[in-house]
Amino acid sequence: MSCHNPGCLGNYDFDQIAYYARKRFVEGVQTVSLLEQARSQREKEEIALVCMLDIADEQVRDLRLSCRHSGRCKVTTCRSKLKAMITAELAMH
Repeated sequence: MSCHNPGCLGNYDFDQIAYYARKRFVEGVQTVSLLEQARSQREKEEIALVCMLDIADEQVRDLRLSCRHSGRCKVTTCRSKLKAMITAELAMH
């Protein structure tokens, strides 16, 4: 499922991000290992979104993104959507 946030230029694949979230938080694969396995810049960006879930919401709001989408992307919107998807996924297991 792609991001449907009109302000998000990344148009990330949230199914793929949820895959990385499962690897990181359910299977316990370290972020560095995931990044080493990434085959593209886009995969690295998706893994980075997952890593940011370890950071408190209040701290994320204060971050200044330096990615190519930072001018229009609302990181808290994508973050909330991703958290909801992970919660739903974990509830099914």
